[in-house]
Amino acid sequence: MTSFVSAGTVFRLSLFPMSTVPADTTGLVRFLDRWQRRRIVVAGDFMLDQYIHGAAERLSPDAPVPVLAVERQEHRPGGSANVCLDLAALRLEVVCLGVVGADPAGRLLKQALAAKGCDTTGLVVDGGRPTTTKQSFIGRAQGRHPQKMFRVDCEDRTAISDTVARKLLAAADRQLARADVLCLEDYNKGVLTPIVCQGLIRLARKHRVPVLVDPAAIVDYAKYRGATCLTPNRTEAALATGLDAAAGDFPTLRRMAQRLLKNLKLSCVVLTLDKQGALLLDKGGKPVHVPTVARQVYDVTGAGDMVLAMLSGALANGASWPAAVYLANTAAGLEVERFGVVPIALDEVLLALLRQNHAALGKLRTLDQLLPELAAYRSQGRSVAFTNGCFDILHAGHVEFLRQARRTADMLVVGLNSDASIRRIKEPGRPVNHEADRVQVLSELQSVDYIVVFDADTPEKLIRAIRPQVLVKGADYHPAQVVGWPFVQKHGGRLVLVPLVQGRSTSNLIGRIKATTTNPGQRRTW
Repeated sequence: MTSFVSAGTVFRLSLFPMSTVPADTTGLVRFLDRWQRRRIVVAGDFMLDQYIHGAAERLSPDAPVPVLAVERQEHRPGGSANVCLDLAALRLEVVCLGVVGADPAGRLLKQALAAKGCDTTGLVVDGGRPTTTKQSFIGRAQGRHPQKMFRVDCEDRTAISDTVARKLLAAADRQLARADVLCLEDYNKGVLTPIVCQGLIRLARKHRVPVLVDPAAIVDYAKYRGATCLTPNRTEAALATGLDAAAGDFPTLRRMAQRLLKNLKLSCVVLTLDKQGALLLDKGGKPVHVPTVARQVYDVTGAGDMVLAMLSGALANGASWPAAVYLANTAAGLEVERFGVVPIALDEVLLALLRQNHAALGKLRTLDQLLPELAAYRSQGRSVAFTNGCFDILHAGHVEFLRQARRTADMLVVGLNSDASIRRIKEPGRPVNHEADRVQVLSELQSVDYIVVFDADTPEKLIRAIRPQVLVKGADYHPAQVVGWPFVQKHGGRLVLVPLVQGRSTSNLIGRIKATTTNPGQRRTW
């Protein structure tokens, strides 16, 4: 086994050929909660994707081809520009470094990037080549779902001139002085030539900036030598190494990564493996399989860009390699659930981790686990309610009370008295059910989001740590009797007293059970 630490939590992932998903991603939730707006420079092939939509209801009279009656057009940044949009969605500062033509497409591309907050001053204008543009014509016939009819590419894939390369490297030198990570997103369109790649890597080394490379599908990776990390997919790695690995062929995948790491003098290799997650090989370490959560795949377009974006953002924020790869897998998994290229926001990654925690851990949390998760939900604008009790023998009164409590906020945290605390505050013989059983029963209630067990006689300390917006108790309490209410009130919260269900209480229930046991023939009235 190998382990890594992220924000105070240790994750353990087994080595090849088997691996396990970290059951507790609380450390990653806490890590994202402290996320900072780091500066990422993206160099590569910037493109403009154009979508021409219309109706294709008839054939041309002069040829057996459909006629597209244009209804609307869309323009979206593509290629390396898509990585920039992903980074912007992750709340990172983005600097674009590439080449565009002196044409309307180039101006549209720069405007679209600037509208998302990206710095486009590093986009060098080359009047001798067009902005790479991909036009997709999408037709709809007889009111049915639209279909892509064909695509037209406008591009020049020859290497950029020495003059343009010098301008690009000069811009890189200026931008890297304040950068946290440099990303090379290569589509083999003539911008990231061997001279430019090696120049960028040297400049990054000069400014002590790590270089992450999403390579092109080419045979020779020599131009990436000296980078920090390479992130090829299985097919690209096979092409570059001459090794071919089928799904699940981990020994060959391991050899691929080892060959790339050694031959290119890298610090790290991340082989992306689609639904199998990723293989991580760090210099001096052993290969680690970082799994991903199984998802319904609708469209894999843009998943590799999302991996590079999240990987760079996580590393810029101080994550370890395994933690960064796990986050990248999570973000890419969300990407493939969308149709088309859709940037995944940092908040969506955060919520995905919270859902994983609920699936893996259930509803029971320690206070240390609970607080970062609640902070994450609050960052989404969700409110938190708190109530507490023994919930010894769950009955209809409890269920109705918890249902009403849940309606007061977006999340309900239940503070559950431990067995020891119940023995101190209740009559002899209590609790009837041990805390593990009480947790299990409460966990099945839809109204309960989290359960935290406390050992003190009162939940005062718990309430001060959680800081709920709503404090809920039964209507048999007077506000002055409610533990924690002065604190909640001081911090702008409110108190809700829920009416009790008449005749429904644990004490009454126990009394009736005892009476029935003592007088077996006694008629039941409940």
